[in-house]
Amino acid sequence: METKAYSIIEEAYKEYYPVIYRYVRCRIRCKYEVEDLVQDVFMRLLDYDNMLQKSTIQSFLFTIARNLVIDYLRCYYKKQEMILCAYENFIESTCGPEEEIIAKDLLIIERLRLSAFPQQRRKIYSMSRFEEKTLCEISEELQLSKSTVENHLFIGRKVMRNYISMCI
Repeated sequence: METKAYSIIEEAYKEYYPVIYRYVRCRIRCKYEVEDLVQDVFMRLLDYDNMLQKSTIQSFLFTIARNLVIDYLRCYYKKQEMILCAYENFIESTCGPEEEIIAKDLLIIERLRLSAFPQQRRKIYSMSRFEEKTLCEISEELQLSKSTVENHLFIGRKVMRNYISMCI
């Protein structure tokens, strides 16, 4: 990368980071997602190193930020729609008494295994599974990084899947 383009990006980062952060934060609630998206905005500038000039950098930044926010929200709402659809289909498919008994038994098995989890992993898993909280909500409530919460959920779900599959 040219030194000129690098210095333009460095100056833009120092000058526009707070502005871009506020722009994205007004549209997305999760602090950690906002930080990731703002970082992506500046990373995308690297793709345009030949086209960068001080006079156009601000418009580049806001265009990139707007597009990333739109993509993020599109994926977010699509995911919410899919979760709702899956939940509705699950309710419709498990309305018989036998399915209810099986679901209750699996819940007992799940809670039994959950009691053996380390305290923090148990708390995070419970908040996600039973309180239906998002990664962002959990990380903000417990004051943990998003990646820490993701790691605990990943490990907890993996352990739970293996345990339940052995019980079935």
